[in-house]
Amino acid sequence: MKASKIGGILSLGYIVALSIVSLLAYVLAPDSSPNANQMHLSIHSQPPGFTTQMLRIPPEDTPSEGSFFWGTPAAYEEIPIQSWRFQEDALEIQVYGSADGFFRPVNTNRFPEPPTPESLKKKWIVAQSFPLGTDKYGRDLLSRLLIGSRISLSIGLVAVIISLLIGVFLGGIAGYYGGTLDRIIMWLINVVWSIPTLLMVIGISLVLGRGFWQVFIAVGLSMWVEVARLVRGQVISVKEKNYIEAAHALGFSHFRILFSHILPVLVGPIIVMASANFASAILIESGLSFLGIGAQPPVPSWGGMVKEHFRYLLLGKPYLALIPGFAIMSLVLTFMTLGNALQDYLDVKH
Repeated sequence: MKASKIGGILSLGYIVALSIVSLLAYVLAPDSSPNANQMHLSIHSQPPGFTTQMLRIPPEDTPSEGSFFWGTPAAYEEIPIQSWRFQEDALEIQVYGSADGFFRPVNTNRFPEPPTPESLKKKWIVAQSFPLGTDKYGRDLLSRLLIGSRISLSIGLVAVIISLLIGVFLGGIAGYYGGTLDRIIMWLINVVWSIPTLLMVIGISLVLGRGFWQVFIAVGLSMWVEVARLVRGQVISVKEKNYIEAAHALGFSHFRILFSHILPVLVGPIIVMASANFASAILIESGLSFLGIGAQPPVPSWGGMVKEHFRYLLLGKPYLALIPGFAIMSLVLTFMTLGNALQDYLDVKH
């Protein structure tokens, strides 16, 4: 078995597994609150494997209902603690990171019944682990990494769909009809091609506004030119084939010939181009999030996580930026490897 084929199979398996993980992100994430945004500032920037005791206090108001797909509001108010004690039947805690060792009292009116040492150990004080540590706001890094995978996969999917819809349509009619229509579309392609991609995406994002879907549309609108050029060239080549001339002789409509007899032949090259565009869209979104134009806080995105922590590369905690950076790198590499494997399998060079 060729190395490219093995790489393609492994890449496809990784993409499928990550897609399943992203769909079940809130089920798998230790912090299942919306956007995994529970902050514990006293335990910020802790290393992977960090564990601490957490005092759970019932909320003042009944939490609103959530869903497994969009997250569930926190059922408790959580306070990281170093130790606790009862002093004259009053619960006192030492907050994590307290340098003076001061114990402060806890209002127990929100508990359904007066807490006892036994009930605290059984229900209200738990050991909580953070497998990948915490970010600078004390949020669980693993949870935000899992939920942030949705942004990268979603923007790749939406951007590829938009680029295919526009690129295949314009490239198809330009290559098939030729003439003035071809010159107009090629002029438009050359104009868009001459503008740096990141600059164009930033401009479209500023026009549409900063936000989740605006970035998706902006990235998609900047990536159709590659598809259009590819499709145009392939259509010009295929439309001279004998079976296309036979279709004309049988009186088939131009629409039927183009979309039923020419474009289906181009599925292989289009799939390879879509795979490369998927990787490019992920990189562009990460760059936009790093610049503060992408998904806005508190929505987690891998590029935004790198932006929040890149200074920690020089502050002795590089993992805060390297972990999401490695996630971006691995996903982009996976799509590029899959594209190369598909190119060999579909033999688009010939």
